[in-house]
Amino acid sequence: MNVNKLFYSTILTFIISALFVTTTYAETEELRDRESEISEERSELGEELSEAEEELAGVLTELEELNNEIERMDDAIEENETVLEETEYKIDRTNDEVEELEEEIDEIQERIDIRKDVLSERLATLQRNGGNVSYMDVILGASNFGDFVSRVTTVNRIMDSDKNLVDQQVSDKNEVESKQTTVVERLEELESMEEELIGMNQLLEEQRESSEDKQVQLQDKEQELVALQEDLEVQDRELASLQEEVRADIERAESERITLASNNNNNSSDENSDGSGEVNHSVQTSSSNVSVSGDGSMESVIEAGMTQSGTPYVFGGASPSGFDCSGFLTWAFNQGGINVQGRSTDDFVHVGQQVSPSDMQRGDLVFFDTYKTDGHIGIYLGNGQFLGSQSSTGVAVASMNSSYWDDAFNGHVRRVQ
Repeated sequence: MNVNKLFYSTILTFIISALFVTTTYAETEELRDRESEISEERSELGEELSEAEEELAGVLTELEELNNEIERMDDAIEENETVLEETEYKIDRTNDEVEELEEEIDEIQERIDIRKDVLSERLATLQRNGGNVSYMDVILGASNFGDFVSRVTTVNRIMDSDKNLVDQQVSDKNEVESKQTTVVERLEELESMEEELIGMNQLLEEQRESSEDKQVQLQDKEQELVALQEDLEVQDRELASLQEEVRADIERAESERITLASNNNNNSSDENSDGSGEVNHSVQTSSSNVSVSGDGSMESVIEAGMTQSGTPYVFGGASPSGFDCSGFLTWAFNQGGINVQGRSTDDFVHVGQQVSPSDMQRGDLVFFDTYKTDGHIGIYLGNGQFLGSQSSTGVAVASMNSSYWDDAFNGHVRRVQ
């Protein structure tokens, strides 16, 4: 009776332990799913942050170019203002010349009027004397030779005087017209230049205002992007902290599962011992290393691999201090009691036999196209999960249904047993 009670008690303990192991394993899987989701969220945040940084760099470049453009416009406006001041000064000087010319014109006009009066008087005298007194009549009317010489001299003087008056009259008129034309043309040229400079400055001012408005918009955009960057960085830090907590929970749950599984195996070994103290299989753990004496099954390989959850990714690594994907599988296979030839992913593509993705089962090897064809490898666990050493997470369970791994999975599956 006591033997039966002991037997049933042992069986009950074994069942409870098995239930605890199963529950802990389910909890671990759930935590791994959560950790994988956080990794994906951080990856998406990283992409958003990268896009924000790239956009911010573009805005800053555009702002710098715009500032240089505004500076050039300021220089052009300042230079135009200087030229405009000089032009206005020249216009004032030309206006002074116009006033002086007008006074000179008045004087010339006064001389012209005087000459005009003299000529008019002579013409009137000529008309009073019959209007047809000719040069020969004056000379032939002389009473003697002395009178003749005197008359000839007088007539010549009168004719020379009239001719000089006419010549001066013509010369003064031409001079007045020439000066008027020169000054008017210069004034028109300066006024045209002034108008052009004013128009150019107005255009530059309008362009400057437009550039300043754009500058304000870019500065607002810069502030928005900086705020977005800071917000994304805060979110990433929060997710990183949460990820660390989940990883700690995974390690705790995995440790509990291994401990329970070990106790369960020990209890089972005690019940099946032949009295010599030897047991069929053993699992030894320590904080720094895990040694698993496998039975040559893929479950032993998986069990050994699970003990390394959280081990960091190290390129070329093949020990618990750090693994790459193929180094991790080589180590796990050795711990599980399966000897595989080779070390790289190129070697694993020849292990076992290839099977269809639709026939995948727990323990099969799955390959992914990353930096090259079949560049990454893991062990399929079922339910769309695989175990491997990923560069972003180290040794961890990842979901083949995530956007990244779903795209990278190339359908290559190999079955070792």
